[in-house]
Amino acid sequence: MSSLKGLLFSQFASEGLNGLIEEMQSKYTTKKGRRFHHNNITYEVSRPTLKDNHVEFEISSKIPEDKLDSSTAMKAYFEKIETILSKGENPPTSIQMENIVWDSKMETEKERDYVKLVYRYPLDDLFDTQEIMKKHEGAPSGGSAEGSTKVSSAFTPQGTMVLNMVQEKIQDKGRENLGKLIEANDKVQSKLGK
Repeated sequence: MSSLKGLLFSQFASEGLNGLIEEMQSKYTTKKGRRFHHNNITYEVSRPTLKDNHVEFEISSKIPEDKLDSSTAMKAYFEKIETILSKGENPPTSIQMENIVWDSKMETEKERDYVKLVYRYPLDDLFDTQEIMKKHEGAPSGGSAEGSTKVSSAFTPQGTMVLNMVQEKIQDKGRENLGKLIEANDKVQSKLGK
């Protein structure tokens, strides 16, 4: 059974990722649902889930099959993406190549290969107690810190600040991870034409 903290953090993580999707859809070409299209590749950001006191979400990108002539070439493309994303700071918890069969009208099947990345963040890493205390001390008496959006499910100004910070942190982490995936795809795609 989930704790109240977990449920609230999950709700605000969801709002953060929804904001990220809106941001990406306004920056790139909008697709249905939680997807957008950039440089011949469709990207998708899942809804977050709460697992073992962690917020978990997936980011995926379609492998550009039209530029690759075989399943071996698609596997090689995936491995290049995997190598790039495995290095550096804060790599995904899981990197998989996933094949999705999509049948929208029960008439045709489309197989698509995706790079699927899973990210997990402990609940306690989604806010900073010291920063909350500094903001609270600087806030007007009985009010919220500047920039904090009022939250009906928080009973104290500090609770409001924590939930706002969770939303911002997940959105920032999602943006950073999505940026790395877009960069990796751009890098690998640029070498395909050579």
